[in-house]
Amino acid sequence: MGFGLSKRSLGNLEGVHEDLCAVMKASITDSPHDFIIIEGLRSLQRQKKLVADGASTTLRSRHITGHAIDFVAWVDHDGDGKKEISWHWGYYNTIADHMKKVAQGLDIEIDCGADWKKFPDGPHVQLSRQKYPE
Repeated sequence: MGFGLSKRSLGNLEGVHEDLCAVMKASITDSPHDFIIIEGLRSLQRQKKLVADGASTTLRSRHITGHAIDFVAWVDHDGDGKKEISWHWGYYNTIADHMKKVAQGLDIEIDCGADWKKFPDGPHVQLSRQKYPE
C-alpha cells in the first residue's frame, strides 16, 4: 500500500524548487513510512526567529530560497488506524534513506539533515548546494 501527499503537504510545497517537489511526490508513493511536509519556503524573518530560538544555526537556510523542506513521520503506533506525528529518530533515518534512493533514481542530488554530524536535523531535506546553488 502506498501513501500520498495530503492537501496540506502539497500546499507546503508551494514555492519549493520543482526538483525537490518531484523527489517528495515520488518518495511518498512507496515510502516505508507515511510522512507529512510541514514546511517548505520560509521567510528570512521566520528564519531569524528560528535561529534566535535555537531551532536553527544559520541565516543561510535553503528554506529561504525554496531549496529545502521539513517533514514529519506520520505513524500509526498502536495499529488502530489513528496516525500521529512521531519524533522517533529511526523513522527519520529510514525515510531519509528512501528519499535519497528516489532522488538518485531521478538524478537529483539531495542532502538529508539526518546525515549531518553537527546539528543533526532528521526532518530536513535539501537540494545539494553543489548542483543547486542559490
